[in-house]
Amino acid sequence: QVHLEESGGGLVQAGGSLTLSCAASGRTFSSYSMGWFRQAPGKEREFVAAINWSGGSTYYADSVKGRFTISRDNAKNTVYLQMNSLKPEDTAIYYCTTGRNSWIPTPPEVRRSYDYWGQGTQVTVSS
Repeated sequence: QVHLEESGGGLVQAGGSLTLSCAASGRTFSSYSMGWFRQAPGKEREFVAAINWSGGSTYYADSVKGRFTISRDNAKNTVYLQMNSLKPEDTAIYYCTTGRNSWIPTPPEVRRSYDYWGQGTQVTVSS
């Protein structure tokens, strides 16, 4: 059974930074791609970023490109999301998810491209 646990969420002012972590267990972490999605109140869950098995390939939603960075540490079975220049519209619950193989899914933006999900961590950006 795969288990994903997100951490690092919180309240931050606009323009600030946060780093989210997602610790994975129950699967050979280094063999799978990983992703982050988010869901704001009253909205659909949307894609944020994805990373391949080695960390050598990444993909971002246009709304976060240049501000967010996804990375992974396979020795620690952990994927990260560094979020800079945060905006109030980044307020959401952020979810970590696993790809179905080593590569960034095709298409990367849809939920069905991923299999396991964490419980999420709340990020609130105040204006």
